[in-house]
Amino acid sequence: MNTTTQNQETEKLFRESFTKNRDTIERFSAGLMNGRRQEALEHFMQLGIPGKKTESYKYTDMPGLFNPMLHMNLQPNHVHMDVKEIFQCDVPKLDTHMIFLVNGFLPPNSPPLEELEGKALVGSLAEAARRYPELLEKHYDRYTSLNPEGLVSLNTAFAQDGLFLYIPNGTELERPVQVVNMSVWEDNLMIQQRNLFIVGKNSAASLIICDHTLAPWRFLNNAVTEIFLDKQARFDLSRIQNENNSSQHISHTFARQETASTLTSNTITLHGGLVRNNFYALLNGEHAENNTYGLYLSDRHQHIDNFSFIDHAAPHCTSNQLFKGVLDDQATGAFTGRILVRQDAQKTLAYQSNNNILLTDEARMHSKPQLEIYADDVKCSHGATVGQLDPAALFYLRSRGINYREARLMLMYAFAHDIISHIAVPPFRERIDDLVDKRLRGELSRCNACHINCGKLNY
Repeated sequence: MNTTTQNQETEKLFRESFTKNRDTIERFSAGLMNGRRQEALEHFMQLGIPGKKTESYKYTDMPGLFNPMLHMNLQPNHVHMDVKEIFQCDVPKLDTHMIFLVNGFLPPNSPPLEELEGKALVGSLAEAARRYPELLEKHYDRYTSLNPEGLVSLNTAFAQDGLFLYIPNGTELERPVQVVNMSVWEDNLMIQQRNLFIVGKNSAASLIICDHTLAPWRFLNNAVTEIFLDKQARFDLSRIQNENNSSQHISHTFARQETASTLTSNTITLHGGLVRNNFYALLNGEHAENNTYGLYLSDRHQHIDNFSFIDHAAPHCTSNQLFKGVLDDQATGAFTGRILVRQDAQKTLAYQSNNNILLTDEARMHSKPQLEIYADDVKCSHGATVGQLDPAALFYLRSRGINYREARLMLMYAFAHDIISHIAVPPFRERIDDLVDKRLRGELSRCNACHINCGKLNY
């Protein structure tokens, strides 16, 4: 069977699964989400799963992830465990509002929606759609048009729940929100999670997302997150991906920013068999600022792919993109970054950089930064580097009495810290510093609650 025929068969299986299980899918979701499903399924059937002929997926085998098709997570899994006992966050002095999600759903004993500090709301997206339909109608599935690809439509067709965060106008959360996404089951599992974050005018919040696998099975997570920042809103999003080496994680993040809003996103990928992070931002109001950072450490046969698209639609906006990676063994990586400056987006400042260190001759990195500019009064730059550690810097450290291995570790740590330094929450930043240092040293970099012995970098 050729690849095209195989993909068509997989897409047909998704349609059959949707038709067969539609009652179950809709029962555990909300009417507003259910109303989008049929159109999304038809859109998915038209576009299909992106293959290597799709330019932005040239170096990542998406169709291969879905063959054979995994068991679908179509209702809350009543895993017999106390998540607070299974997962104990050991970050010193990290005071957060903690929320747990198990396979994309809130645990059975969790309140469906919680009020934070007297104003903000966090909890189940499906429950928020039931209680606040007008709010969800305004924002749900409104920002994904930046990327009309099949996997996003697949999520819209099957996703039943996920995380909802609402920060009303004029609200500044004193404590960060911490979300622990746990994948745990007794067999291979596909998860379709949907998230929506709304930050009102003159509001501010920090969100930490921790992705973990608590079983040695193959988990395929196709997640979609939408973010809306109103005028003068500030939002810091930090994410750590620390999953087993059999897992595959595909994340799509769509952000719409209004006048003078600031979004800072930082994704740290420590472990995962295959990870694809897609980030899309529309700067829709003047003086909006977007900062997108990423750090990935990979070894063995891991594959990490980052894609970003920043759309400057208004004048006087600023965007900064910086992605860094360290690849060892036979690991592979890819980065595609695109900046679009529209004709009316004068006085734009846009910068993009991707830097990579390859530790072996077998490691491979593919980098493609892009600028598309239609305005004439802008300052934009882009660039990429793929190479080994600087021999001159290595010689300098060794000439000061530092042994070869420690000198290499110091250079790699300094290289990675450039990304970590942008994490907004100090205790979490210090914890990531520690995890990255352990990862680079070949020690196990996992939280105390993780039961999986993930891969290690060995130098």
